[in-house]
Amino acid sequence: MNPTSRGYILAAVLAGVFVLVLHELVSADLSKRNWEAMTEMVYSKAGEPFARNDALPGGRTQQPVLEGVVVRGEPPLGFGPGPDEAERAGRELTSPIDLEDAGVLERGAKLFGTYCAVCHDGAGQGRGLAVMRGMLPPPPLTSDHARSLADGTLFHLLTFGQGNMASYAAQLSREERWQVIAHVRKLQGQGK
Repeated sequence: MNPTSRGYILAAVLAGVFVLVLHELVSADLSKRNWEAMTEMVYSKAGEPFARNDALPGGRTQQPVLEGVVVRGEPPLGFGPGPDEAERAGRELTSPIDLEDAGVLERGAKLFGTYCAVCHDGAGQGRGLAVMRGMLPPPPLTSDHARSLADGTLFHLLTFGQGNMASYAAQLSREERWQVIAHVRKLQGQGK
């Protein structure tokens, strides 16, 4: 057999294989699940955010947001942590939330119930379930001191945390933090 004939035979075999593969792809039943490769990636178990995880730093699944990380779609805040920055935020930040929108207050109440009531309780008195189980009680949100804090200062506290309160910037978007503040103002009798 001469080299030219071998080339034609090889080309014919490759063309036949190509046609068979193409036929399989075109005639595949799209209503059925395809053959799976690397199933360990398909069925990997997701970690719960607050669960223990010895494979990650700090021994937990949820990791802190690294300094300098900008959440997608949100520009840098322009404030740093600390009491001086909290005071500056109180002077410079104002709530963009429309308090006339009933949906805003409803969403703020739901977020407060999910993220804040565990420590502050539903009425903001600082007697939540975490406190009943031994955590130091937070100050009441209805106290004169809490009422006197500017909205921007409260936003800074939710963003960076203070004392025993952790930052909620990773859990709540900026808009959601403002909605929670609107709900706190309602608890204080200053909102709708």
